[in-house]
Amino acid sequence: MPQDVYEQQVIIPDVPSDLHSKDPSSDSFQWIRSSDLSQTVKQNKENKRGERQRREKQFPCSECEKSFIQKSYLVKHLRSHEGQKPFLCSHCEKCFSCESDLIRHQRIHTGEKTFLCSECGKCFHRKSNFVRHQRIHTGEKQFSCSECRKYFIQEQDLVIHQRTHTDCFNAKSDLVRHQRIHTGEKPFLCSECGKNFTQKQELVIHQRIHIGEKPFSCSVCGKCFNRKSNFVAHQRIHTKYFNAKSDLVIHQRTHTGEKPFSCSECEKCFNAKSDLVRHQRIHTGEKPFLCSECGKNFTQKQDLVIHQRTHTGEKPFSCSECEKCFTAKSDLVRHQRIHTGEKPFLCSECGKNFTQRQELVMHQRIHIGEKPFSCSVCGKCFNRKSNFVVHQRIHTGEKPFSCSECKKCFNAKSDLVKHQRIHTGEKPFSCSECGKCFTQKQELVKHQRNHTGEKPFSCSE
Repeated sequence: MPQDVYEQQVIIPDVPSDLHSKDPSSDSFQWIRSSDLSQTVKQNKENKRGERQRREKQFPCSECEKSFIQKSYLVKHLRSHEGQKPFLCSHCEKCFSCESDLIRHQRIHTGEKTFLCSECGKCFHRKSNFVRHQRIHTGEKQFSCSECRKYFIQEQDLVIHQRTHTDCFNAKSDLVRHQRIHTGEKPFLCSECGKNFTQKQELVIHQRIHIGEKPFSCSVCGKCFNRKSNFVAHQRIHTKYFNAKSDLVIHQRTHTGEKPFSCSECEKCFNAKSDLVRHQRIHTGEKPFLCSECGKNFTQKQDLVIHQRTHTGEKPFSCSECEKCFTAKSDLVRHQRIHTGEKPFLCSECGKNFTQRQELVMHQRIHIGEKPFSCSVCGKCFNRKSNFVVHQRIHTGEKPFSCSECKKCFNAKSDLVKHQRIHTGEKPFSCSECGKCFTQKQELVKHQRNHTGEKPFSCSE
């Protein structure tokens, strides 16, 4: 190495004269090892850092004064000002300013996912998405809120969270939309049904109901959706991902039919030990989860959580179509089928479809003649528990449903609803022939026979 280069890279400090001794065990030699060596390394690092700082950001942008380490970075950046996008996708003709952006984009068409998670096997197009995903497994939350010290996996989650402290917005349009929560303003009107919305996007999604547009199609089963959120939720039926390998193992048993955990009482089998533990509480009668408000006990913690919302009034699950709120997510899912028209539960006997599994179970009792609910007083049997409960009130005389107008009591809520129409004057059942209205459906059915001429009751004498 040339002398001048060597002197530039390494700084040798002044040392005592006795260092020239050849004896490496001398005190002076130990001194230079323990003292000046660390100082020399430190100075070298500072020199290199200074040199690096002199080199970096030598290429400033004349448009926005941003600087770059390399000229190639500046060239790429300038394209953002010029609007230049020289890299064209041969599949969809979308253009990009950087070749690396084009390469990443093309993975969407080719299906290539080069970044594989060794924990759960999930693959990603982008390295940044892969890095964020890995934090789920490691539990790393490197983004901290300075207000409440809450930690987040992604920076975007932190940004959204911080708005709860400041009530500030990045864009004026976001503030305007937010203020409508306080003012109740709904400026976007549906010309078909007159319904109003706070955001234009909500109106656009709603109008798809009228025109029948369902732009989100499932590539697996062909089912279409008018909302992206419903489409994404549906796709989970076909593809499932799991945070832990143990969860994947349990899920795979639904495909293999393996149920390794057996109940010693009734020999019922389960694919997960946690399911067996919950089931065994049926036999033991154990209800370890206690409501501190009313003292009611539950076999499962989730049942307690949902129950406690009846005390707090909390309904965290809101329908995006009609804004009706629910205490449990399962209730929201069932409710949304009213809007989507989805009836996923099919009767194999008659082909009739139902929105809820429980409705299918009760319906199938008609085909098999099963009536599992028997009255101990008169022996009458029922295929629905609700009908059985109402029937028992005939024997007990219980009438828990009271009219607030006249204090008349009823043993069934449906009877109270029909009775209240006397006070309100409501007649919800209308004849399509003559427009006459009725308080009860049965009255409408009888009336319509006047138009059809139907006489279904015949005298045998």
